[in-house]
Amino acid sequence: MDTQNGQVPPLRELLGAEPVNNWGRWGEDDELGSVNYLGRSEALAGVAEVRSGESFTLQVQMGRQGGEGDPVWPGRFSIRRKNVRDAQKWADGQTGLDPYPGGLQDADDVAEIALQGSTQYDALGHTWYDGKIWNGYDASTTAGELAKASILPIAEHGIVGRGVLVDMARHRGKRFLDKGETFTHEDLQAAAEQQGVELRPRDVLVVRTGFIGSYYSRDAGEFYEDFVEPGLTYSRELAEWFQAMEIPNLVTDTIANEVTYDPRTGVLLPLHAVFLRNLGITMTEIAQLDELADACAEEGRWSFLYTAAPLKVVGGTGAPVNPIVVR
Repeated sequence: MDTQNGQVPPLRELLGAEPVNNWGRWGEDDELGSVNYLGRSEALAGVAEVRSGESFTLQVQMGRQGGEGDPVWPGRFSIRRKNVRDAQKWADGQTGLDPYPGGLQDADDVAEIALQGSTQYDALGHTWYDGKIWNGYDASTTAGELAKASILPIAEHGIVGRGVLVDMARHRGKRFLDKGETFTHEDLQAAAEQQGVELRPRDVLVVRTGFIGSYYSRDAGEFYEDFVEPGLTYSRELAEWFQAMEIPNLVTDTIANEVTYDPRTGVLLPLHAVFLRNLGITMTEIAQLDELADACAEEGRWSFLYTAAPLKVVGGTGAPVNPIVVR
């Protein structure tokens, strides 16, 4: 770790006094950020990639049976779901309801969930530094709920466009990348070139590391031990590339879309500051990409129609989502 005097530098020092940013690009009141890039022509570009009509859903299971819970960021919890009505409760008179006219009975349940405790979209106001969130809004707007740059504007807009899967694990000949294993935008371009797919401006960029998939085949304690996920690392050149490519959405099969700690400086999740706060790029985390990657590899076809609609949670810092890919 190359830190000055053994200290982790503040983000303002790492990113510079004039960081790469898109503030004001869509007006001083904007809360969508780079999702503004996704319009009708981008939706049609995605539709044009459909060949077989084969579809894939990218959400991990919530509250799955067996195993040791769902993969979540350390400190968050998996969904807590329970029935409030079912056949046994009707039989025992525990529903608190009179019989329905005609004899209909039902099962019903409730759940407590962390809004970022499954496959999910981050709101642009989810992270910040120096007291400012996306587009220069004051961080005080997050008190109680996100009054600005919440998940709601993104959810109202929806995500539809041309998606491209870059399989970094396959590119490196691995089932999944190692903890703390890093790659850059140049590595992404090299992998895409090897796959024979063109990365175009305004593509939804989907990156597979195999890490979330590995959760289901390894001990959960080992998965979380010395927790450092694989992923992209910060450089100004990377930020400039994402800005120039007008990437609206980064989707990965990791919990935080980037290597957990910058290996050079020790800063935690600097790309959350770069993408959410400065560039307005929405981030999709905990996607399950293995089945999609297998299909893409089998046919050598890595582009598709990508669609997603996170839940419309007013004031939310993020929301669960089940993206649908159509090939």
